[in-house]
Amino acid sequence: MTGRDLGAALAVAEEAARWAQRHITSRRPGPGDPEEKAGPGDWVTSVDREVEEHIRAALLAAFPGDVVIGEEAGRSEGAGPDGGEQAAGAGPDGGEQAAGAGPDGGEQAAGAGPDGADGAAAGLAQAGDGGLTWYIDPIDGTTNFVHGLPGVSVSIAAVDAGGVAVGVVHDVYRDEAFTAIRGRGARVDGVAVAAGGEGDRVGLRGGLLLTEWSGLLPWPGMYGLITDLQERFTATRVLGSCALSLASVGAGRATGAVLGGHYNPWDVLAGALIAAEAGCVVFDPDGVAGDVPMGGLGVARPDVADEIRRAWQQARARAADAAADDGATADDGATAGVPGGRVGTGEAEAAP
Repeated sequence: MTGRDLGAALAVAEEAARWAQRHITSRRPGPGDPEEKAGPGDWVTSVDREVEEHIRAALLAAFPGDVVIGEEAGRSEGAGPDGGEQAAGAGPDGGEQAAGAGPDGGEQAAGAGPDGADGAAAGLAQAGDGGLTWYIDPIDGTTNFVHGLPGVSVSIAAVDAGGVAVGVVHDVYRDEAFTAIRGRGARVDGVAVAAGGEGDRVGLRGGLLLTEWSGLLPWPGMYGLITDLQERFTATRVLGSCALSLASVGAGRATGAVLGGHYNPWDVLAGALIAAEAGCVVFDPDGVAGDVPMGGLGVARPDVADEIRRAWQQARARAADAAADDGATADDGATAGVPGGRVGTGEAEAAP
């Protein structure tokens, strides 16, 4: 798409996110809410579905040739051969689902890795004829929403043949919009932002790392990384929203963010683009800088990115060694050596 087209795409996404913010703040979970999806603590509410339905309709009305993939209802396309909406298969709840369901019954895009997550941004589903594929998380932080806590966002990203092109993360309760267009920088409420905020602090001392649980569980090396950074006088916070964590680093409000567990494209694509366009380094667990790694994702200010990458790698290696010593599987490395073994119950899925 041309630069002008991407500007129009961002404008539509921003307006849809603003509507979602107003709708979410005017609502509470209704009768029968919340419902469990993949397992205990993996919530969906009627408000999630209402918001996704509205955003999907707004995007397809503006761009009928595009593809929309949402967390709750899967994939739908623009006008089909009969002029009506063209969907791709029914999901487990009767909603639409893209071809190829992931292990939790959720949408799995082309190029998915063995855990159901995409191998890289380049493997994401793409619309034909130069169109965009949109990824929607109607409420990123549903658990926070259910309990009446902040840390709730709306995340909308657009992908084209060149990767992630447009990103919007709207902080619902602060009514704050983080946005980016590939190659044009990042903004918060229309004001340009750049990595190197936090009072232009240098190094990790006094910094802040953001992370998220892998569902209800820690991810391999999570405790080790937190302890390592604590010894360097860097605090850690869990916001409960992957999108907000990533966007906050781009806005200069945190030193870095590491997501070492399972997540889906709609959780991270918009936030990672915002961080990258603000000048942050985006990297995977092996320390390789890239677009949007889907098997573990870190973003950080350029001056501390290498240090955070090394600390993450070392924490993962220690967790793997501990798991091997305890006779645990590689996936159990997160809690190997922790008193009581595994923390919590249920599968390690993306934080709702």
